[in-house]
Amino acid sequence: MFDFFKKGKDTVKGFAMKKMMQNQLKNLPKDQQESIMKAVETNPEFFEKIAKEIQVKMKGGKSQMAASMEVMRIHQDELRKIMQG
Repeated sequence: MFDFFKKGKDTVKGFAMKKMMQNQLKNLPKDQQESIMKAVETNPEFFEKIAKEIQVKMKGGKSQMAASMEVMRIHQDELRKIMQG
């Protein structure tokens, strides 16, 4: 029974994350949106880690763009591997 609730929670979390990502990516071409969404679905832990690191940097006073660029630069090799599939 606990597994059922855990799966339900993960499903809701996944759905919410997918909707948020679609909103953030809406200005990109459809093929790029799909590529990024697939990467996030395949490697959710990695992208969750990146999101947390960005939040920490933003709490430290950086803008979302500056924090994102810094974190992406740190993880660029792994991101490249993931995006190349």
